[in-house]
Amino acid sequence: MSVLSMINDAVLAAAAQAQSTAAQVQTQAGQPIDLDAVLSERQRAKGNPQLNWKSSIVDLMKLLDLDSSLDNRKALATELGYTGAKDGSAEMNIWLHRRVMEELAKNGARVPAAMAD
Repeated sequence: MSVLSMINDAVLAAAAQAQSTAAQVQTQAGQPIDLDAVLSERQRAKGNPQLNWKSSIVDLMKLLDLDSSLDNRKALATELGYTGAKDGSAEMNIWLHRRVMEELAKNGARVPAAMAD
């Protein structure tokens, strides 16, 4: 399974969990998943860990209980077509976060514009 697929599946699972805990999240067929609501609820459910998932790919992956190691981020970078050095630099991580948000939006998540820019 690709890293992006794991992220997408984790977001869907978090949405289902948030919905079952009466969060204001719409996940019915044809309705976009409110990414901000879903992941904020997940963060609250985990005791509000200090994870900056809105701008950090590492923190996003940690919030989703996914391996955020450099090797896994390199695999994600390759999967998404990153052409720069795959060295875990801020440039690579910012690019990854932006691209993951774009891909989540393509897959039906409502991503705030500030996160997809």
